[in-house]
Amino acid sequence: MSMFKAIVIDKNEAGQSVEIRSFDEADLMDGDVTVRVSHSTLNYKDGLAVTGKAPVVRRFPMIPGVDLAGTVETSSNPDFKPGDAVVLNGWGLGETHLGAYAEKVRVRGEWLIPLPQGLSPLQAMAVGTAGYTAMLCLMALERHGLSPDRGPAIVTGAVGGVGSVAVALLAKAGWHVVASTGRPEEADYLKGLGAAEILDRSELAGPARPLAKERWAAGIDTVGSTTLANVLSMTKYGGAIAACGLAGGMDLPTTVAPFILRNVALLGVDSVMAPKALRVEAWNRIAHELDHGKLAAMTSTIPLDQAPEAGRKIVEGKIKGRVVVEIG
Repeated sequence: MSMFKAIVIDKNEAGQSVEIRSFDEADLMDGDVTVRVSHSTLNYKDGLAVTGKAPVVRRFPMIPGVDLAGTVETSSNPDFKPGDAVVLNGWGLGETHLGAYAEKVRVRGEWLIPLPQGLSPLQAMAVGTAGYTAMLCLMALERHGLSPDRGPAIVTGAVGGVGSVAVALLAKAGWHVVASTGRPEEADYLKGLGAAEILDRSELAGPARPLAKERWAAGIDTVGSTTLANVLSMTKYGGAIAACGLAGGMDLPTTVAPFILRNVALLGVDSVMAPKALRVEAWNRIAHELDHGKLAAMTSTIPLDQAPEAGRKIVEGKIKGRVVVEIG
């Protein structure tokens, strides 16, 4: 099949266009593995790409989609052979390299990892970059020496993709989870994932005090900006916050007080360029530690042609949990 279905973003004098159309396999980018994609997912970054709200896309035309699960079709890479089930997250997919919202991709084999045992392709994409990032955050907190006996853990943006999986992972690991959200109507959803407390995000809004009352020992922040500044000001002595998102902005209006007076650590977590060994560890832990029932409870599924509209909704904060995009 030389032609296949794909979502294509293009740009002209009138602005950005997004359409589903046939794409020629001959126009795929360089790589040593061609994958037939079965599932992708919807991340905040995908929403920014299809809406043009931020300069995520760095070349045009571009096929968006930063995550994929699928089956190797052809390979000249010694690590993969036709028929292998694989997963890919990041590495510029959907930004600088033609992405996953298509029936086929051609990529570099070192970007791929085998589909973890115990996960189906659909489940892997229900996890997606969001869940994989949540696990990287948990691993960063653990490497810092933090454990549930130190006190509660906060998750900001808890109803979103990263936040939902973070709540479930932290709860499974034994943490008392404080879930921060601006959608109080989702309290039952968050408690079903394992949250012990629901915190209205208004309590983390407004200018942060240099030091506020100590409330949590650890946290996973998906919001950034003023929210993260407030979270840091309320972190207990010796605690740490793993930061992985910027939905609220890239700025950080805080002081050095939490860092030098309470020995608080800010742990930056990147999922796009994380080394392969770290990726494999994170995915293997996800396969064994994430409750599959809770994963199903936070997941919905859409066909490829609904992905652009879903992308607009996720940027507007109207998406709950995880959305799997069925490709093939």
